Amino acid sequence: MASASSSSSSSSSALQALIFDCDGVILESEHLHRQAYNDAFAHFNVRCSPSTTEPLNWGSEFYDELQNRIGGGKPKMRWYFKENGWPSSSIFESPPESDTDKAKLIDTLQDWKTERYKEIIKSGTVEPRPGVLRLMDEAKSAGIKLAVCSAATKSSVILCLESLIGIERFQGLDCFLAGDDVKEKKPDPSIYLTASKRLGILEKNCLVVEDSIIGLQAATSAGMSCVITYTSSTANQDFKDAIAIYPDLSNISLKNLEVLLQNVVVAK
Repeated sequence: MASASSSSSSSSSALQALIFDCDGVILESEHLHRQAYNDAFAHFNVRCSPSTTEPLNWGSEFYDELQNRIGGGKPKMRWYFKENGWPSSSIFESPPESDTDKAKLIDTLQDWKTERYKEIIKSGTVEPRPGVLRLMDEAKSAGIKLAVCSAATKSSVILCLESLIGIERFQGLDCFLAGDDVKEKKPDPSIYLTASKRLGILEKNCLVVEDSIIGLQAATSAGMSCVITYTSSTANQDFKDAIAIYPDLSNISLKNLEVLLQNVVVAK
């Protein structure tokens, strides 16, 4: 519980809520998701071409482009199969034709992929990105509301957060939303608009930390300011609408972010 002095301090600041994306912001995760997808494709012998003897495998360069273009696992696979042909697999010997069977294929692959991703996270080899935990603690101590909004599957995000930021920090979040909680994925602003309502904070007083153009578009479309902590796969994206761009948060303090947002509010 924030003290009276910290609460009054935060109420006089433009920054009243700090919202983190998860994948790419709290942890470097692109390569882990790609591994989990490829493991799922191999497990179910997913092949998009009858002449192909090897299961589908998404390369790192292709996956970087894909995950920066389309948010959410199911939309990624649906787009890929529409573009490259629906696959045969151990789920359906022949490529599915009906919408029901296509949905079953996507759901089965995504469910298996999610469990595989959890196994990777549980391995203990993954660490949070620099500065994230310190900044979360600074915000909480200052009475600023704290949230995580991720397009990923809720169960996998919960596992990531409990493993990487700790159960106490996770339970102390003022708002937590995953892809399951909204109908439309990023870059649609729904997840951030929902967070604003649940937090009881105006959009202009929320600051989002994202790592990709998709996340940036979601935040700005919601009327929120956004800072970027890019990853190796998003470093070359056009972040012109971000109010600041950082390689990570290791040298960024809460005061830095408060000043940034205050300047934006004053300018408007």
